[in-house]
Amino acid sequence: RVSLEEVLQWSQSFENLVTSKYGPIIYKTYLKTEHSDENIEFWLACEAYKIKSQRKRISMARKLFTSYIQPQAPNKINIDSPARKAFIRTQSSFDEAQRILCRHMERNSYPQFLESQVYQKLKHSLQTNGNNSMGN
Repeated sequence: RVSLEEVLQWSQSFENLVTSKYGPIIYKTYLKTEHSDENIEFWLACEAYKIKSQRKRISMARKLFTSYIQPQAPNKINIDSPARKAFIRTQSSFDEAQRILCRHMERNSYPQFLESQVYQKLKHSLQTNGNNSMGN
């Protein structure tokens, strides 16, 4: 169960949000309302990719590319055309695409998430239900 302490940490930084236990789940819920949940899905897939064995990375890289990067991808992420073309041309790692997308989310959807009803209602319900491990 998510704690008020964890929820309050999310407002401190985007990194706190995406690296916490429940943050990515709640953030994805919000992004679905904005029709941009593919962004966090790609970010999470890149994190999973980093810890896979070399053998599993090959098939996972192909899946990431066809799902998120290529121009006709069903869940195409929001990276600019030059970055997409450079990625396709060089077949570079997913780090650059992930970095661009992370910066995009941090600047755009993250501040909106903190103001959203999804976040505000969750924070308020935890504050009023006494699930406050910070000792208010």
